Amino acid sequence: MSSKPGKPKLKTHNAAASRIHVTGTGKFLRMKRNRSHFRRRKSASVKRTYGQKLPVAASDLKRLRRMLPYSLKR
Repeated sequence: MSSKPGKPKLKTHNAAASRIHVTGTGKFLRMKRNRSHFRRRKSASVKRTYGQKLPVAASDLKRLRRMLPYSLKR
């Protein structure tokens, strides 16, 4: 029996997978940091954004696509 030639499987970066949500259209969304501590001193507009998923910066997309190889829209 011969094994199939080809590329090896790619590994998903689990820390990135837990932090990034990929939509059905392929957009990468993230949550803001610093959400759990010292919230009283922050403004209401800042606190409102803590509950929302925000788009990932375009400069980070290439790196994230490499970290999450099977989350891409095919």
